[in-house]
Amino acid sequence: MSFEDYSIGANLSVFAVGALLVWGAGTKLSKYVDLIADRTGLGKAFAGALLLGGATSLPELATTLTASSSGAAELAGTNLLGGVVMQIAVLGLIDAFVLRGQPLTLFSPRSSLLMAGIMLIGLVAMASAAVTSGELYSWKGIGIWPIALFAAYLLSMGVIYRYEGDPRWEPRGEIAQPPESARDLKDAHRDAFKGVSMARLVASFLLASLVVLVGGFLVARAGETISEQTGIGQSIIGATLVALATSLPEVSTTYSAARFGAYSMAAANILGTNSLEIALFLPAELAYREGPIFDAMQPPVAFLGALGILVTCLYLWGILERRDRTILGMGVDSFAVLTVYAGGMAIYWTL
Repeated sequence: MSFEDYSIGANLSVFAVGALLVWGAGTKLSKYVDLIADRTGLGKAFAGALLLGGATSLPELATTLTASSSGAAELAGTNLLGGVVMQIAVLGLIDAFVLRGQPLTLFSPRSSLLMAGIMLIGLVAMASAAVTSGELYSWKGIGIWPIALFAAYLLSMGVIYRYEGDPRWEPRGEIAQPPESARDLKDAHRDAFKGVSMARLVASFLLASLVVLVGGFLVARAGETISEQTGIGQSIIGATLVALATSLPEVSTTYSAARFGAYSMAAANILGTNSLEIALFLPAELAYREGPIFDAMQPPVAFLGALGILVTCLYLWGILERRDRTILGMGVDSFAVLTVYAGGMAIYWTL
């Protein structure tokens, strides 16, 4: 499929179609994962981080592989680290438009989310260090940094799974339900799928994941071509347009999870997706055949990593504080995240 032969208008249309596919399938995924978690006994945070996070990371995988294989290392790197920042901002948007005056972090007090956030900060810090230092050692174009990042991701998933099964502390004063919560929608959803077998549920989950992957491929290829046709740098496209579109599964699944009251799963989805995005530097390295991929990235890419760490810290602060104060209908932490995101991207545009 040669997107270069299409006009800018046609590529924008393809981009929009891919984004719609991603959104449509993404809205189904959170419901499937919630049901699978209930039937298998997986913890909500772990299921959100592994299953939902993995499925919604498929567009990032498609974007990363297509960008890397075509030599666009800068686009691959900015999409991954830019996606980390944008998806934390998604939690702020969900807070503002779904909970309507009740902070999301007030109703997601699981200590396993703090562990997931700490693991994410460590992964993003490692990726930022890799961008800054360049590759330290490589063999046949495969560097040690991507391997270390992937191994660290696997370790983090093991830590989260073990910790959720045996948490060391529990919060006090937990509010189980927000006023006018949509938990009744979750109960109705479970009743609707009561007669659906586990095999069919898993098949539906896999089908929705496949649609997300196809939509992600269209978004990636069209986005890269648009960057060439418009003359805008790959880094700007990767950090804004492509990262926005490939974040649509996170937006749709997080919105859906929050709507039917699975607040911890909504947060775990974002944190798990972001962790997996860092692990995707390994397939990016394998697909990029012009040398170690971190050697092809410019220092401003590390700025996105630092920004990702900052907004993640702000969100974890919100979980620890669990205040019910709001600004413009959202929690103080969400307002801070969105403010830092907007300011940070404005600075990044000038780098």
